[in-house]
Amino acid sequence: MSIELSLDDIVTEFLLSTCQLCPASRSQHAVVAALLCGKRASAWLDEDDPDVAHIPLITGSFAEFYIKPILPLFGDIDVMLHENTQLAIPRGHPPPTQLPDEFHNYVHVHEIIDSPFLGYVYLEFRYLLTQCSDDDNYNAVEYDRGQYLLNRPFTAGKGVKIIKFHGPAIGKSAVLRLPGESAWLSLDQVPCVRCLMWPSQAADWPTRHRNYNWPDSATLDRVVSNGCDVVPVAHRQCRQHERMARLQWRLSFSRAEIVLINSLSRLQQIIYHMLRYFIKTERLTDCADNSETRSLSNYHIKTLMLWACELKSRSWWNGDVNLVRICVQLLHTLAHWLTNGHCQHYFINNCNLVDNSLSLPNIRDQLMSVDETWLSTWFAHNYIQKCLQLNDCPQNISRLFRDVTTSVKLHNAVSALVVWNQDRSLLWLKRVLGTMEFTIPLTLYHYPLTVRSYVSWMTHWTKIEPYFSVYFKAVTFLHVASRSLKHGLNNKLMDILATVCGLQFADIKRNSYHSTSVLSLNIAAKLMKVVANKLLSTMLLIQIELSKAYLYRALRCKD
Repeated sequence: MSIELSLDDIVTEFLLSTCQLCPASRSQHAVVAALLCGKRASAWLDEDDPDVAHIPLITGSFAEFYIKPILPLFGDIDVMLHENTQLAIPRGHPPPTQLPDEFHNYVHVHEIIDSPFLGYVYLEFRYLLTQCSDDDNYNAVEYDRGQYLLNRPFTAGKGVKIIKFHGPAIGKSAVLRLPGESAWLSLDQVPCVRCLMWPSQAADWPTRHRNYNWPDSATLDRVVSNGCDVVPVAHRQCRQHERMARLQWRLSFSRAEIVLINSLSRLQQIIYHMLRYFIKTERLTDCADNSETRSLSNYHIKTLMLWACELKSRSWWNGDVNLVRICVQLLHTLAHWLTNGHCQHYFINNCNLVDNSLSLPNIRDQLMSVDETWLSTWFAHNYIQKCLQLNDCPQNISRLFRDVTTSVKLHNAVSALVVWNQDRSLLWLKRVLGTMEFTIPLTLYHYPLTVRSYVSWMTHWTKIEPYFSVYFKAVTFLHVASRSLKHGLNNKLMDILATVCGLQFADIKRNSYHSTSVLSLNIAAKLMKVVANKLLSTMLLIQIELSKAYLYRALRCKD
């Protein structure tokens, strides 16, 4: 006997059943994002110095969500790119003497200067850092004051075609279509300047009082230790001003947001997904007179969600789980913010995310009119039934939805859809492995490896699934062997092999920056220590021959 459920119960049950926890190894999108990051790490920014590079960071939905809904979460692949010769520091902070290995041996340091608009800043040239060859520390030389970094142009790198600009992002049209998927994935690249420290503009955020211990102290420490970024976009009121439009930058907390949203419970991630899907689909920006108006963005929804997680108790989320009811309450909270004309930035005090470009009365009234009955019906028609349009949805399930005149019939149809989705998820891993097997060798054919791109790729593969890194290492050996047959075992290929064999990226980087006999001898010695007292193996033979090659390189050095 079927139990008659209310429509909001059916919607809740459907989303809880279909928004599955998704191990990274079963995400084709994670594989694609890792491939794209490797490509960016391989791109040359300066033909005279191949060590000048972009360091990629996957952001947006790919990085934030650990659930896989039945409908796609993703539109674009968002990647932030910071150049390894540029660095930002808070105003008044002394120049750093040590930097992560990813940075170049010379680095331009810019001081973050406040603009009249909260969250928007200028970057003033302050120091040139030069790395010492003996201890890896950096020495600083001061620039003359009054010189500022412009927020254009963006150096895309050799072989990267820029299609369009929108905000700080540079869009690239369709870049890849996954097996079994009809839609093409596109890439949004956001250039930025890295700041390794937490910005003074958000100094109060780590220490403000929190009633419900969210985020917890470990998460707070991780967020603060990641610092922030500065992206090239001017405040809306300054974009028509010729000078201001080129000088202003905006603080970006993408790194912090990734950590925070990954710390949400599965229930909270589902609600965040529902709110984003609703706002994106419903487009609450259409005015009656069809005049131009800005829309509520994903960032407004993200801000709403972060504040709710901090200000609501655990029982508010988990007490009586009704996803539709929680969404309605949060949408009404957003409506109250619009009524007051104030949406408080989550990190920066007194920074308002609502301005007069939003059609406040129009959006506010639409949000306030949303109730549980209306929103349940909306999700039944615009979410659940949209799943029937998926390419592989079987006809027998579509037929069940032709007659959903009662809640019992609707529940039965939804249950069949849930069961089909569970069976369908078993095919994910097979598709991912197929994607990797084909695309990794093809990518390395078009984008020859460097030490930096190898480290970037291996970092991403290890995060996704350890056995992906084993496969990539095997392909790397084949790649080096193929290149060696054509070009001989040159210095570049030797450094890649040394990295694969276990040497630290810092050792190889120093050797490429400062080609001296001492550095090459050090690498040879470390390789000899690795092979000492080990049983004979293929890897051992490679390490022995590689140590000989570095000894020979040392003898060829001018010193």
